[in-house]
Amino acid sequence: MNPVDALVAIDRGILVAYSRRTTDALRGVLPLRIALPRIEPFLDLNVAKEVQKDALVIRRAHETLRHGAAPSLAIARQLFHATREIDNVFLARVSSLPVGIVIRYAEIEPIRTQRIEKLLGAAFAILERWPRGKCGRLAIQECFSREELQLLLHDLLRLYALETQALSRSLRLPALLVPLRDGIARNLYRIMNDAAGRMARDVAVMVHRQRQR
Repeated sequence: MNPVDALVAIDRGILVAYSRRTTDALRGVLPLRIALPRIEPFLDLNVAKEVQKDALVIRRAHETLRHGAAPSLAIARQLFHATREIDNVFLARVSSLPVGIVIRYAEIEPIRTQRIEKLLGAAFAILERWPRGKCGRLAIQECFSREELQLLLHDLLRLYALETQALSRSLRLPALLVPLRDGIARNLYRIMNDAAGRMARDVAVMVHRQRQR
């Protein structure tokens, strides 16, 4: 597997594990436990959407590196517009669910652009230090200390949680669940952010544990 595909796979593994932890935690909160059968398919499709978006950003970081350029806010903004195509596929998929959604881009754009910019810069730095045949773990260690990696991952996952919270406020729920919408959005972010902190810590420790041996 080449470094780009490997980094995409690492990112996908982190996001899927993070989503699984989040869903497990949601089952312990009463308003969310009631709504979970309705919103869990939405969360599953949402993480699939995030995996696609991140892959797009990582591959663009590789193209930027290959052409001798540098990551920039302009590239992040271009990528934001490209991710709207992924949103369209996502919206088509959730249309068959018992929930509906409207994406309010005025609220979403600054959050998503910030996340794209952070991921673009991190992927560029890692791929720059990850020639073929080199261990990806070592490339990440060269880029970020354990504390820096933990902070980066927490920021990326926190921004993902913020965007998911914004999306959850736009959910069109069955009538009986409408009164729970604000509580769902509020609890969803709190739980996702708590899970983000733990996930970031665990991944950072795992990556840097090898250096200590």
